[in-house]
Amino acid sequence: MTAVAAGRITSVAQARETAAALAAEFALTAARRDSARELPYDELDRLSASGLLAVSVPAEFGGADLPPSEVAEVFRLLAVADPNIAQIPHSHFVYLNLLRLAGTRAQRERYFGRVLAGARIANAQSERSGATVAEVGTTLRPDDDGFRIDGAKYYCTGSLFADVLAVLTRLDDPARRSGLEPGEYIAFLPADTAGVTIVDDWNGIGQRTTGSGTVTLDAVRVAGDQLIARDAAVRAPTGFGSFAQLLHVAIDVGIARGALDAAADFVRTRSRPWFEAGVERASEDPLVIQRIGELVVEVSAAEATFEVAARAVDHSVALTSSGSLEPEEAAELVAASSVAVATAKITADRAANEVSSALFEVSGTRSAAADLNLDRFWRNARTHTLHDPVRWKYQHIGRAVLNGTAPPLHGVI
Repeated sequence: MTAVAAGRITSVAQARETAAALAAEFALTAARRDSARELPYDELDRLSASGLLAVSVPAEFGGADLPPSEVAEVFRLLAVADPNIAQIPHSHFVYLNLLRLAGTRAQRERYFGRVLAGARIANAQSERSGATVAEVGTTLRPDDDGFRIDGAKYYCTGSLFADVLAVLTRLDDPARRSGLEPGEYIAFLPADTAGVTIVDDWNGIGQRTTGSGTVTLDAVRVAGDQLIARDAAVRAPTGFGSFAQLLHVAIDVGIARGALDAAADFVRTRSRPWFEAGVERASEDPLVIQRIGELVVEVSAAEATFEVAARAVDHSVALTSSGSLEPEEAAELVAASSVAVATAKITADRAANEVSSALFEVSGTRSAAADLNLDRFWRNARTHTLHDPVRWKYQHIGRAVLNGTAPPLHGVI
């Protein structure tokens, strides 16, 4: 359990104000942390203490119950300052959503309560052994009066800072001794559970301080009440995937805005004009002005599609949660929100990568000095946008428009 006394967020305004204040604080040391790969333990404690990590907890369990759009706005504000810190709690909110959608009453009371008290959840999901990222090799087997987990997970973002690990497993029980349905289960494990090893071995070029290390699980014991079947959330029209993707969009949009702000500030304060421009300041160079204008349009378009997607996710989550829709209506609504988020993901990916590269184009040679570490914007953008390929977003959008084919229910769109 995190040794942090967490505050309580009760409104949208308070969440935004708190996120903006923390973002301003984190921005001051973001370049230094990236350069030295200084893991943000203190900053994560500040984030936990603020109460922001509990803003999506349903009201009936004592939380602010903020809609997806406001959770995403918190992510965007943090990402402008430091996208590493913004990415760390991504899985935290995804698995709180899984609890909301598929957990039992007792599970929700237990884990929502821990989060309200300041606990942090991280994922242990991705693997390297399968033919594709969708294959799950980590096994969940009946063992005496409980279960045993064995496997290895990689890119476990936030695991170094976590109190609870959400481990993706595949039930291996051909004799049906467990009484559980075949499929994939999330096991909620205290990070210090015997047999769990978390290794700080993430060496990506960007997002260097996200704590995305390796987690190994060797004969880990788990009780049945720590397990949640994924299908009820992921394989049904619940908006689970579009909510998770919206948070990724928020991070990319934040990176784009941060890079644009850094470029404009550098041009105003440090760049020299090109001699052929015949002006005294770089900010008066007509070609630099033109390029900055183009970049503003890129970022503004990404922010606008992000806002549209956020409203679509809010709408789909609110109505599908109400229980008032027929299955066909729920499926259509969730499909529309997935298409909106896919559109936003494409524009955010493009803006983050283009603007973070163009930062040097408009700022000039001085901006390439290693001590400034301005390349962190591009490294962060390039690394984070590898999470899932936008080329498949185009496919799903095109199929939906041309053939009325709904995006698949697999949690990544």
